[in-house]
Amino acid sequence: MPHMTRINPEDSARARFAYELQRHRLLAKLTQAGLGRMIGFSGSLIGAVENLKRTPSDDFARRCDDALGLDGVLAALHLEGWPPPPPVPDHFRDWTVEERRATALQAWDPLLVPGIFQIEPYARRIFARAPGSTPEEVEERVMGRMQRRQILSQESPPAILSLIDEGVLRRPIGGAEVMRAQMEYLLEIARHPKVTLQIVPFDAEAIAGLLAGFVIAEQRGTPYTVYVDSIPDGRTMNDRNVIASLTTRYDAIRAEAYPQSLSLKVIKEAADKWT
Repeated sequence: MPHMTRINPEDSARARFAYELQRHRLLAKLTQAGLGRMIGFSGSLIGAVENLKRTPSDDFARRCDDALGLDGVLAALHLEGWPPPPPVPDHFRDWTVEERRATALQAWDPLLVPGIFQIEPYARRIFARAPGSTPEEVEERVMGRMQRRQILSQESPPAILSLIDEGVLRRPIGGAEVMRAQMEYLLEIARHPKVTLQIVPFDAEAIAGLLAGFVIAEQRGTPYTVYVDSIPDGRTMNDRNVIASLTTRYDAIRAEAYPQSLSLKVIKEAADKWT
């Protein structure tokens, strides 16, 4: 059998997919171009997937299973490596995919606790107050938000740097009991080795961030896409000029934030007041 690319299948679920795809292709004595012709994709795409340079679709995985006679092996590995996005609104679906593939996220939230850090009662209150929301829509969106929290439980979670305006800690979303539980959860999640929370104090003007919240996604230190809050729907964008502008704004906001140690004290004080 020809020599295989050096991929350690134990590194991640995605590495296991690439390894098994290549292994079964070679066992079938197929070149990348040959397999590509069988499934309707280019040989170069096969090579890029086997070298972890391209993300395969679930359709790609199913076609490879059929061509190689694998009874769903690759489809199952694909689901493990690239789980489907949670049930979220259409405008937000692209962003949930980017959240999962990013190696780092830099978030700024001037009005609410970041979505991936929200507890269920806090999120439910937000969705329930949206004009025209039905109970079914509220529950679906709450479910989607809770699934997004699992990002920190995935195999290689992104590093998350979250800047939160101090006013968020004082805004009574859902009442005192909900707010206290939410503050306690922020203190808990801040202990995660991949999470950094910094509070931007009241007396910091933070003018660069007053217009909207946003999140910058990075891969290996390079910002490549952003999500910007807006009404009625936020937007996922990968325009280089937009990314550069928001990165500059983010740095300006962070310059006015408390360090994490002091930020956690401020959150603890807020939790104590919500009694």
